[in-house]
Amino acid sequence: MATDATRAKDPGAVLQLRAVVGGYGRMTILNGCSFDVARAAITTVIGPNGAGKSTCFKAVFGMLAVRSGQILLDGEDVTNATPRAMIGRGVCYVPQGRNIFPELSVVDNLELGGVPLGSAAAMRPRVETALDRFPVLRQKARAQASTLSGGQQKLLEIARGLIAEPKLILIDEPSIGLSPMMVAEVFATLRGLRDQGVSVLMVEQNARSALEISDYGIVLESGRMRMQAGARALLDDPRVGQLFLGADVDL
Repeated sequence: MATDATRAKDPGAVLQLRAVVGGYGRMTILNGCSFDVARAAITTVIGPNGAGKSTCFKAVFGMLAVRSGQILLDGEDVTNATPRAMIGRGVCYVPQGRNIFPELSVVDNLELGGVPLGSAAAMRPRVETALDRFPVLRQKARAQASTLSGGQQKLLEIARGLIAEPKLILIDEPSIGLSPMMVAEVFATLRGLRDQGVSVLMVEQNARSALEISDYGIVLESGRMRMQAGARALLDDPRVGQLFLGADVDL
């Protein structure tokens, strides 16, 4: 089991956080957070409410100022890069809740994912690829996004992020409000992306289910990495049960 003090550095990691400190106003949420995210793997972040999981994602994506520490993407310093710059570097962020444009069509939503490309010619084939990957979206390509089910809207969010052909996807609580069938479909989509070489970093309320489809797991507590290991090792580790099988975390 790796800890904040003993974890070996992985030069092949797609993403590395090094002693990151950040928060909101005078409130500090991340207190020297450090971990590595493996390439072409699914890594799930778990921890109690208020541990800094979503805050960590916002810091990586440039939506939260990092006060100290370092964020590395493919070994390059991207600390406090803007969200637009992170998209350009191959990072996609799918936040909690619904983040579509409900009055626009499915295709219009997908095309918005291609805005950073700066070229309609480059965007169009990628939209077609996204529709091929998600047949349910092709069936409703011209329908208003508001007419999609909750699970279909989440697939649309993921598909929109894929227009930029990211190497790393940050996805926060993808199962919120979804039926078990749609959760299974979203998880299957994430596994398929992993198999195609995309790295996935996920926060998920149903920690057990998320770890069961993951390659690695990270435990955050009080804004610091408490444990990092293979997902199965975390599921089987009694320390994880002792620390996080209470009311705050469903593991």
